Amino acid sequence: MPDYNNIDLHKIALTSLEKYGFDFVPAKPVLDEISAIDPGSLLDSAQGGARDLRGLLWSSIDNTESLDLDQLEYCVRGNNDEIMVKVAIADVDLFVPKNSQTDVYAAHNGTSVYTGIDVFSLLPTRLSTELTSLLPGTDHCAVIIEFSVFPDGAITSGAIYRGSIRNKAKLIYEEIGDWIEGKTGLPGSVASVPGLKEQLELQDEAAGRLSKFRVEQGALEFDTIEAKPVIREDKVIALIVQEKNRARSIIENFMIAANLTMSQFLRNAGLPMIQRIVRVPKNWEGIMKVAAAYHETLPLQPDAKALERFLHKRKIADPGAFPDLSLTIVKLLGPGEYVMLEPQADSVGHFGLAVMDYIHGTAPNRRYVDIIIQRLLKSALDKRSCQYSQDELVNYAARCTDRDAAAKKVERFMRKAEAAVLLSGRTGESFDAIVTGVSEKGTYVRIETPPVEGRVMRGEKGLVIGQKIRVRLTGMDPYKGHVDFEKS
Repeated sequence: MPDYNNIDLHKIALTSLEKYGFDFVPAKPVLDEISAIDPGSLLDSAQGGARDLRGLLWSSIDNTESLDLDQLEYCVRGNNDEIMVKVAIADVDLFVPKNSQTDVYAAHNGTSVYTGIDVFSLLPTRLSTELTSLLPGTDHCAVIIEFSVFPDGAITSGAIYRGSIRNKAKLIYEEIGDWIEGKTGLPGSVASVPGLKEQLELQDEAAGRLSKFRVEQGALEFDTIEAKPVIREDKVIALIVQEKNRARSIIENFMIAANLTMSQFLRNAGLPMIQRIVRVPKNWEGIMKVAAAYHETLPLQPDAKALERFLHKRKIADPGAFPDLSLTIVKLLGPGEYVMLEPQADSVGHFGLAVMDYIHGTAPNRRYVDIIIQRLLKSALDKRSCQYSQDELVNYAARCTDRDAAAKKVERFMRKAEAAVLLSGRTGESFDAIVTGVSEKGTYVRIETPPVEGRVMRGEKGLVIGQKIRVRLTGMDPYKGHVDFEKS
């Protein structure tokens, strides 16, 4: 039995990144360019045409370890009980001009990659966690996106403009979610900032309106289980599940609405753009078969509202099994992709979100396509010609789709490698499990504790998705990302 106690997960991550075409070692010209940045001069030049919004009660909600903050939020109630939401997006383009050395470097990788053991950022450290991050304690330049949320959840797109802002509080998903849901008292991070409690309650109200409206329109709500490694001194000591909560719902709903607002703004400006789409589900027939296993019938043609009704019914009937059902449906829906959309052309839409005009523009510290969208917005704001030809946007859309898919493969592989390390030394033990996938490629299960997915190598015949079984761990290989079981 190999000794996996001293395995180098950093090396495994680097090998996986290289395999899928990533290179997160910036060359000297990139580092020299970033070192030469004079942030004070750039901020002074940008603030000349920006609205001064530093006095507003801006805050961010993110993961504990996140330092590459892309967006801040602020709300105010209107005269007709609408809630006006302002989302501030980090002005990354200010520090990373088009065709600069850093821009070319970022375009090559396309996205940040989160491997558990390491974070490989889209932009080098001085940018991603310093100059372009909306951390508290300093002034920042941002692009402000406004929209209003009415009591029925409908939204009206508002203005988009440049702003000068200051983050008043860096908040954490779990702390804010537990407080909003009544599980804990008011966090100190909120109590220490006058007015922030009321501000977050208003944000939660707006997000609740948006969420209800989106579900009514056919948006699909999933509870997929994502196991995140807990690593101490380069050792995997546990896997924890990141659960959805109302703090995450605030950010999710605000970002969807902000992205819709940006897309409509570019439409009105007559500019081409890159949209994020999910076409007609890859395997609707497979989704119908899953529903049939629960004695439910879905329409012959893809229908988001019907699928959401089925999912909602199953969530109520068996909440414990719902994450695994969610994962199955997500796989059958197929991946999203980026496409260039000509001015005034019809959008394919995003099936899972039940929206037509959807882009990715709220995370320019983490995704390259969001920097492109930011530059398109600036072209419209400045009433100048588009910075990109349609051919360029077609090529960038294909590149970003490829890099997004590659990043997911790396992250999925690293979760398996880290799970294999965690389970090392436990060969022969039996676990409760649920079948998560059955195909020609193999049969897969997820054990309950720790939440690890692996392949059933023996005894898999006749197993069906959703079936609860006992399995025995037969082996693991962190270098190959393998965790193997047999049916007990």
